[in-house]
Amino acid sequence: MALVAHVDAAPSFEGAAVTTTQDGRPAPDGPDSEATAGPDSGATVGTAAPPTVGTAAPSTVGTAAPLPAEAGQVSEKEARRVAEAARESTWDRPSFGKELFLGRFRLDLINPWPRSDPDDVARAEAFLGQLRAFVTSEVDGTAIERDASIPDSVFHGLADLGAFGMKIDRKYGGLGLSNLHYCRALLLAGSVSPAIGALLSAHQSIGVPQPLKMFGTTEQKQRFLPRLAAGEVSAFLLTEPDVGSDPARLATTAEPTEDGTGYRLNGVKLWATNGTVATLLVVMARVPAAEGRRGGISAFVVDGDSAGITVERRNEFVGLRGLENSLTRFHDVFVPAENVIGGEGKGLKIALTTLNTGRLSLPAMCVGAGKWALNVAREWAADRVQWGRPVGEHEAVAQKLSFIAATTYGMETMLDLCCLLADDDRNDIRIEAALVKLYASEMAWKIADELVQIRGGRGYETADSLAARGERPANVEQVLRDLRINRIFEGSTEIMHLLIAREAVDAHLSVAGDIIDPEAGLGRKARAGARAGAFYARWLPTLTVGKGQSPSAYAEFGPLAGHLRQVERSSRKLARSTFYAMSRWQGKMERKQAFLGRIVDIGAELFAMSAVCVRAFAERDTRPENVELADLFCRQARVRVDALFAALWDNTDSVDTAAAKRILAGRYASVEEGVVTPSAELPWVARWQPGPSTAEDVRRRIPPKP
Repeated sequence: MALVAHVDAAPSFEGAAVTTTQDGRPAPDGPDSEATAGPDSGATVGTAAPPTVGTAAPSTVGTAAPLPAEAGQVSEKEARRVAEAARESTWDRPSFGKELFLGRFRLDLINPWPRSDPDDVARAEAFLGQLRAFVTSEVDGTAIERDASIPDSVFHGLADLGAFGMKIDRKYGGLGLSNLHYCRALLLAGSVSPAIGALLSAHQSIGVPQPLKMFGTTEQKQRFLPRLAAGEVSAFLLTEPDVGSDPARLATTAEPTEDGTGYRLNGVKLWATNGTVATLLVVMARVPAAEGRRGGISAFVVDGDSAGITVERRNEFVGLRGLENSLTRFHDVFVPAENVIGGEGKGLKIALTTLNTGRLSLPAMCVGAGKWALNVAREWAADRVQWGRPVGEHEAVAQKLSFIAATTYGMETMLDLCCLLADDDRNDIRIEAALVKLYASEMAWKIADELVQIRGGRGYETADSLAARGERPANVEQVLRDLRINRIFEGSTEIMHLLIAREAVDAHLSVAGDIIDPEAGLGRKARAGARAGAFYARWLPTLTVGKGQSPSAYAEFGPLAGHLRQVERSSRKLARSTFYAMSRWQGKMERKQAFLGRIVDIGAELFAMSAVCVRAFAERDTRPENVELADLFCRQARVRVDALFAALWDNTDSVDTAAAKRILAGRYASVEEGVVTPSAELPWVARWQPGPSTAEDVRRRIPPKP
């Protein structure tokens, strides 16, 4: 029973009515209410049905594009089963995020602020100094944008620095940087050229190094990691032309050879970042199940120069113009059996586990963009005078400056905390890493949009055009274009909402999921009922009263104490709201994607507030100004949290869902009249068939350094 939905799948609209309000809408709590009636009320303890998340009826809206014959059509039930099986199902280490969604504000898990090993810091600072010197003197970000290509000399320079081995252990020739300093390196490089940040991130965070680090054999590590640390580039190939967030429909196959020495790969992979330059690939392919063979989606290390691989095109995007992104075909590509990572059928679990820390690289570049935007906004708003005053002194612009500064501080703090927790390795950060990826990608986009507005017409003008007129070439419009993909990369915002929501309700599913599982027998249902009764009898009373109600709680945090009390109260309110919704909607809960998105967004804000308070408190003597920034961020976040809580129950979700069904049916097609629309001659999703390539190979091979 998975809450991980798929953006390619049309949602179900059963039971939707055309109304202007939601029937039976409960009254939400007031800002600090702890015992009022309604969904958050402690008075309902013991009276509500246990929350369950079930399997909704199959969708009847829309049809998916036909798959190649070897993939076959997949039912919604099977798609969800595959996604659920790929999850990490155990929680053997503490998680601040998990506890937060359960109404347990475990500040002790992040306070005091974690610290890095001094020796690691010294080595990392030396490398960061070299990297800064290189990207400042040898990298022309404007030229990369203009030419849509990273020069060979930049590849060579990065390799000489060891940048392709930042996360690879030193015994394999890498630098062995911590997650914190790796992300700081991406932040630095990406501020000069986001395409370089994406190159290094895709290579190390989701490419060959990270899966091998976590799941590879000693022989695999010895064979491949030194090559990658020395400067060879890797790529991760999962997505296919008709498969995005629904991996159960994966069509690329890996047929075992008759002699058992390996596999033959056949299929097409889309949007492989670094795919045109990579010499080592992680490829996800389906191994057919057979007697004595588990089969399933598996991960393979594939040599990029193997016979039968054709890079059929380099894809072009609205931003990240220097990105080497490919459409790659495999035709009878032989892969040795010893190149399977982790064993057959473990591919999706490897991918998801890799992303637990791999997702931290993307917010690193968002933080870098925020810092860059703050510098441009501050200097421009102080220099530009309108109506007799610098524009930054006008309230309309002042609000934008305040948002950019506070949010950048919040994003950086969330990221640093997640990295430090990951480096400690005593914490499960799957929720925290997903939250910072979601939060930073959304907030960085808003920051870039506000920066364009602050700069006015110059924000819409290219850097080259500004320079031609003798003005500072601040490439604001490029930053906006480059950042837009982050809301899609490595899990779209919609998928991240559902992925995090699934983890947030895991405790409920583990005790009560069998109650409505149609495949569960009476015995399983009875045992689930007993477990649920015991769990909720202990848990629900903890949501009524907490430390946040005491005026003296968290007093050691001084001016930030009130914000932490608010987080504690809001955490319990969030858990009560989730419990009420699960009790109310039960098996239909997974269809309430807008509601779940708001629940997750509230959790993200509470996590961010907690992080900035702890960091500012820890740095109060060395950077007292950060206490001001933390207070500013929390005040802004509380406004957003209040709005999200109100929208949980006061919204147009059911109306929008019903309207969407009619929109899809063409009822309002007349609204589209009067314009020229895209030609219908080609399909929305290109069809493909297995077989040898008929296209020219457009791969790019970086020549040896002269």
